[in-house]
Parts: sequence; C-alpha cells; structure tokens
Amino acid sequence: MPKLVLASASARRKELLAQIGIAPDLISAAAIDETAKSDETARHLVARLAAEKCAAVAREHQDKFVLAADTVVTLGNRILGKAADQHQARAFLNLLSGRRHRVMTGVTIAAPGRQLSHRLAVTTVSFKRLSEDELRWYLSHDEWQDKAGAYAIQGLAGCLIKQINGSYSNIVGLPLRETAQMLDGLGYPVFQSR
Repeated sequence: MPKLVLASASARRKELLAQIGIAPDLISAAAIDETAKSDETARHLVARLAAEKCAAVAREHQDKFVLAADTVVTLGNRILGKAADQHQARAFLNLLSGRRHRVMTGVTIAAPGRQLSHRLAVTTVSFKRLSEDELRWYLSHDEWQDKAGAYAIQGLAGCLIKQINGSYSNIVGLPLRETAQMLDGLGYPVFQSR
C-alpha cells in the first residue's frame, strides 16, 4: 500500500479522509506564509496555498503521496479568514447573516515521481437571517475559533444554514469526491477492496 502524507494539521481534514476509508500514514503541516498577496483573488489564493503546502511537504517525502488543501470563505470579493477574536467573529457572522457566500478549497496532490493534480471546489452557502439571540448563543460556544468565516457547518452553525449548493465536505475543509478522484487518478488505491 502506498504511503500518504496529509500536509495539514487540520483534524477536520483527517476526519473527512477517514469517512472514505483513508488514514494518512503521516501528518506534516507545511510552515508557509499564508498571507494573501495584494489583489489576489480567493480562487488564486487557495490554489497557490495548496500548491505551496504540497511542494513544501513533498520535498521531504518524495516517495509518498502528499495531499494539501486550503479553504477560505468569501463574500463577494472579500476573503473572510479565521476571526482573531470574538468581536471579529461577530462582524463576520453579521456580514454572512441572511446572505449567500462561497466556500472555496484548493486541493493539490503530489504522487511519487512528482506528478501533480490540482482542483478547486466551490460551494455556495446561504445563512438564515441571524437574530441577536442566535448570534450571542453561537459566539458563547467558542466554536467560531480557528474557523474560516467564524463558523463550522458540522457543528452548532448547522442550524443557522438555510441552504447549500455544492459539496458539504468542501465547507468542512476537504471536498471528498474531488479528492478521491484525484488520488485515484494518480494511482493511489482509493477504490480497491482492502
């Protein structure tokens, strides 16, 4: 069985892979600067960061498959990263309240021999209009911490979402259908009986 390195410290990505029967042999988060460049679109940002994370980790694991991803929440042209504090989380949630936004994930996979595969997944998410009580309730649980856009659809925020169009797993942090297809296309045995 070929070895797979997950180039991410995200417990959510590891859990998502487990849902499709994949357990990374190694977790190795890439230490790169994730700051957006001036005038960089969200699409370019997630694609660039996924590629840079993959390249950084693949240099040390040339004989293994390396999977890297980066996810952002966007509202129009504005990128909503991880909220620095509860005040910023409230501001993000107020922006998302009653509106549609997009969640984008760039995925890059390197195979042994350095063949690369890149993919971008985009999901549209609609929040219900949030009341002050709902905002206070959500923020009081601290679930907004370390989450792009200050929410986690797989947690309490699930009851604040009105509609999604696209991949649910993409919103969590890794589009599973696309990732499985990429791995399979590069020769990683995703769909083989074990």
